[in-house]
Amino acid sequence: MDEKRTVRVSKFLSRVLRHDPGAVGITLDEGGWADVDELIAASALAGRHFSRAELDHVVANNNKQRFAYSDDGRRIRASQGHTIVVDLGLASAEPPAVLYHGTATTVLPLVLREGLKPMSRRDVHLSADVETAVRVGSRHGRPVVLEVDAAGLAATGHIFRVSANGVWLTDRVPPTHLRQRTG
Repeated sequence: MDEKRTVRVSKFLSRVLRHDPGAVGITLDEGGWADVDELIAASALAGRHFSRAELDHVVANNNKQRFAYSDDGRRIRASQGHTIVVDLGLASAEPPAVLYHGTATTVLPLVLREGLKPMSRRDVHLSADVETAVRVGSRHGRPVVLEVDAAGLAATGHIFRVSANGVWLTDRVPPTHLRQRTG
């Protein structure tokens, strides 16, 4: 499977499994899971053809590990990033002392004033490393990395969860727990 096709299938799966399963006429269960065979067949009927082998390739090789199979391999879901209501069943987890968020310099003043909000997603996404935050921020313009005082926020009773692909999730981060990273 060539890289362009991998990206096309991955973007299509992101749209269907995170935002709009109805685009191909499927329904996700409460945990965000879709039956693999149903997804492949419904996608083909909607004009998006891919095989189970191609789906396996996307799941295994997506650099962000956006998708996961159920233990029996019969269901698939997005690991996080949903705009539709799903319950990923993620237990609360004790975060590291500091987490990171990448954004663009153009929105930095607003973020420092209002904090991090999920916007169209269900959760704010945070990373455990600076490199990931830089990559995320780069998608939106010139990147800036924010340090999140996760330990301090957790000490106030704020809940954190971690997705299957290592993305830390929380409902919001107030500006009092943000600092622009320098250097």
